[in-house]
Amino acid sequence: MKLTVQVRLLPTPVQAAALEATLSACNEAANWVSGVAFEKGVRRNFELREHTYGEIKARWGLGAQAAQHVIKKTCDAYATLKANLTAGNLGKPGSRRYRKAAEKPLVFRPQGAQPYDDRMLSWQTAARRVSIWTVAGRIKDVAFTASPEQLAMLGMYRKGESDLLMRDGMWFLLATCDVPAAEPNTDPHDFLGVDLGIVNIATTSDGEIMAGRELNRIRTRERKLRTKLQKKNTPSAKRRLKKRRYKEARRAKDINHKIAKHVVAEAERTGRGIALEDLTGIRERVRLRKPQRATHSSWSFAQLGQFIAYKARRAGVPMVYVDPAYTSRTCAECGHIDRANRVSQAWFACRSCGFVDHADRNGSRNIRARARELWRRGAESAAPAPPPRQRGGAGRERSIAASGARCAIPALAPGS
Repeated sequence: MKLTVQVRLLPTPVQAAALEATLSACNEAANWVSGVAFEKGVRRNFELREHTYGEIKARWGLGAQAAQHVIKKTCDAYATLKANLTAGNLGKPGSRRYRKAAEKPLVFRPQGAQPYDDRMLSWQTAARRVSIWTVAGRIKDVAFTASPEQLAMLGMYRKGESDLLMRDGMWFLLATCDVPAAEPNTDPHDFLGVDLGIVNIATTSDGEIMAGRELNRIRTRERKLRTKLQKKNTPSAKRRLKKRRYKEARRAKDINHKIAKHVVAEAERTGRGIALEDLTGIRERVRLRKPQRATHSSWSFAQLGQFIAYKARRAGVPMVYVDPAYTSRTCAECGHIDRANRVSQAWFACRSCGFVDHADRNGSRNIRARARELWRRGAESAAPAPPPRQRGGAGRERSIAASGARCAIPALAPGS
């Protein structure tokens, strides 16, 4: 399975200037290539190379490998745009947002990430040094820092391209590592249901509640501060806005990583699978009042789900995605469905049998029950069969569809 390890570069001022000039030249060339691709309607790598390769090398002084990566980066960006347009992620055809994205060339930021392969970048992991190509020539002995775990992963599993980028004045390399996945557990004896929410970020069917009140308070405070600074609109206010712009996202990401790690470890320890709701499209399905929109929009359920999925795949823990319909209104004891069962955000009281429980825990038990039934149907005689191979190969999970839901087990490595 593919994982990305982020290491921080510690260049000297001279090295940093060369790296900055390299990123600027590569992204300026990518903007020109994007214009050519848009004007001529060429989106394929080899076709676009015929129109742009020589000009890139002559005008910006890029090496052969750098020029090819600039062209490939542009083609990949247009492929991503096409996929988003097709999926409706940028609105309906003819809408203002759709036309804004489709009717002009793509533009790359001056400090956008630039891919490097092993011909342009070499690692001395033990010495914590890299040798990297720049427009000023090859720069050797660029120091980097990483944790012992990251160094071990780089030394054993690094394979493929790495991306150079600058963020908030700091330099990073994003290295691709091909980490072998654990042997998948194809016969879990039960499932750990996980209910994702805003007030409580995650609630398990074991009754464990990971509350999100502190994170929500921080988000509210950050929104109020951003509003005040934007109204003030002074140079110092703009500097403060720039300094704080990623703080909230970093905190939420850290919390999601910790929750995902804990959930996967508990499932692995007890020999169970993990059951989640399939929340795809929930933002479009839910209508909210204005005061609730910001809170709902900042809910990072997709990120948490991705973290749980990749950590589970790495640990060999099977994943099941169930239909989320009425999980919050269904009694986990008798199965009675009634909107009135949900007394409040926190409490559930069944109008039929009188069962009372925490609302999110009741929902997680329903998720677990649906996962059991789905797995039983999909694995009566054998493990669930994979669908036809999709674009992305071994990096995708195997899945089956049953009863409006999907069930997934970790993909096996080739030859396993």
